[in-house]
Amino acid sequence: MTQYPKLGIKQLAAEDRPREKLLQKGMASLSDAELIAILIGSGSTKESAVELARKIMAGFQNNLKELGKADIEQLKNNFHGVGEAKAITIVAAMELGRRRLLHEVPEYPSIKSSSDVYRLMQPVIGDLPHEEFWVLMLSRSNKVIHRYHLSKGGLTGTVIDVRLIMKKALETRAASIILCHNHPSGNIQPSEADKNITAKLYDAGKILDIPVLDHVIVTDNGYFSFADEGRM
Repeated sequence: MTQYPKLGIKQLAAEDRPREKLLQKGMASLSDAELIAILIGSGSTKESAVELARKIMAGFQNNLKELGKADIEQLKNNFHGVGEAKAITIVAAMELGRRRLLHEVPEYPSIKSSSDVYRLMQPVIGDLPHEEFWVLMLSRSNKVIHRYHLSKGGLTGTVIDVRLIMKKALETRAASIILCHNHPSGNIQPSEADKNITAKLYDAGKILDIPVLDHVIVTDNGYFSFADEGRM
């Protein structure tokens, strides 16, 4: 069988080459798809890197937040011309973007409300395809002294160990803590498991004199606060 070469960026007309466009007109002149085309470098036997990148973006509603939720297998299986190397490159780029947002947040912010928790944690867990459970350790003035990543789960949940959380709170000399996890489904309402773990940790905090101030459920478009809803 004849092997046809993959269509790379060099095969495009000069005005359609994203690398050259970037150099001539600057980063802001490129579309999201053109930036992804630079990452993947080449397309398939039937389409250029830019055309493939446009298909990838269209597959995620032309929304980088949605693309950020994609995993390697999803990219490989849904887009002809995307192999493991291209999929890894895209996933890695999305993770770098997420980490950049994380570093743009003040290192030791003061938490005054549930919206502060959301602004702090949404860039970290808001668009993940799996659940993660984090705990904010606070000083007496409600400044974050430590962000504790407790666990990572699948699409439907994660495992929480009350003892580990309270042990970490004691080690960091936290005056209080705030619980936080994400719902990849986008549903902000707490599950029965969420309610149960909140009650257990609230009771443990009372015994150890380390109050649990809130439990915030984060999604990419909003959040739920147990404290705001009078459930603490």
